[in-house]
Amino acid sequence: MTQSRKLLLFMLAAMLTFSFAFAATANAKMVKKVDNFILFLDQSGSMAMRNADGVKKIEKAKSDMLALNAAIPALGYNSAVALFAPFEVQSAPKAYSEGNVATAIDAIDTDYQIFNRRTPMGAGLDDVNPMIGKMSGKTALIIFTDGESNYGADPVAVAKNLYAKYGNNLCVHVVSYADNPEGQAVVDGIRAAFPCSVAADGATFADATALNQYAKSVFYEDVAEPAPAPAPVVAAPAPAKEVVSFNLNFGFDKYQITDEMVPVLEQAKMILEEEPAATYEISGHTDATGTEAYNQGLSERRANSVMKWLTDNGINANRLEAKGYGELAPKYDNTTKEGRKLNRRVEIQTK
Repeated sequence: MTQSRKLLLFMLAAMLTFSFAFAATANAKMVKKVDNFILFLDQSGSMAMRNADGVKKIEKAKSDMLALNAAIPALGYNSAVALFAPFEVQSAPKAYSEGNVATAIDAIDTDYQIFNRRTPMGAGLDDVNPMIGKMSGKTALIIFTDGESNYGADPVAVAKNLYAKYGNNLCVHVVSYADNPEGQAVVDGIRAAFPCSVAADGATFADATALNQYAKSVFYEDVAEPAPAPAPVVAAPAPAKEVVSFNLNFGFDKYQITDEMVPVLEQAKMILEEEPAATYEISGHTDATGTEAYNQGLSERRANSVMKWLTDNGINANRLEAKGYGELAPKYDNTTKEGRKLNRRVEIQTK
């Protein structure tokens, strides 16, 4: 094979690989809007009543909290999960982990008696105030409630007091499950106390696009920056040995070959066929999401799926070795969404 033809194939592989990874976000970086957030759930009697769809409002709110948690990027927040009516701390403030927050939400009991369970929402806002006061920087308080308040201090007045105390260092957002004018009036009053408040309701979390936009509005913004220089596709060859490298990027928790990967695999197959004496390592990799043990198995499944495609398409299995490296050999920054996407890869190299 001529050097010019190999160079052409390498360039095609590189273009396919990086078109998957950098589409639409190549020139933007996610920057957090807040330093801390608290998910604050109303567990009053009215929230245990069923909505128009026949679902308990608190069960819908719990499901929405889990969906929002999955949409929050890992940008170095501190987080907490708390309940009110009555007030309880489900997860004390600490460095944000999607898994830890999900565990705290899963543990929330939604099967309780409605009778004589009153709704001191104003007291709940007073109770969470000390937690807010111990947090440094900017804080988002996201309240999941139907807005009903039938006991104690006026929640709208308490919300106004919180804004007077913290100013722009606190933003309160209300996810509304209100099903009567009185509850919606309380929700609207709390939102109006904070100019930064982003409104949402149960329908917001039922639509993936709306959910992601809400998460972006509350937690982060995209800041333009120069497109990152792509990592070289072909490693520098050793003096006595040629190295051929192709990259294939996989979706989150995926290992199946997709139609978009086939052109790169076809080019790899051409090179393997024209150099029949060479042997190759197919190395699978993951990002750092999940446990190390799970990622090791996922990386092996990715490597084996590429090896199976090559052997199914005529390459002798004796020339190939599939190995998984889990999350232990990242090439890119696992703290960014783009970096994690690039680390979910399989590489083919001469041994």
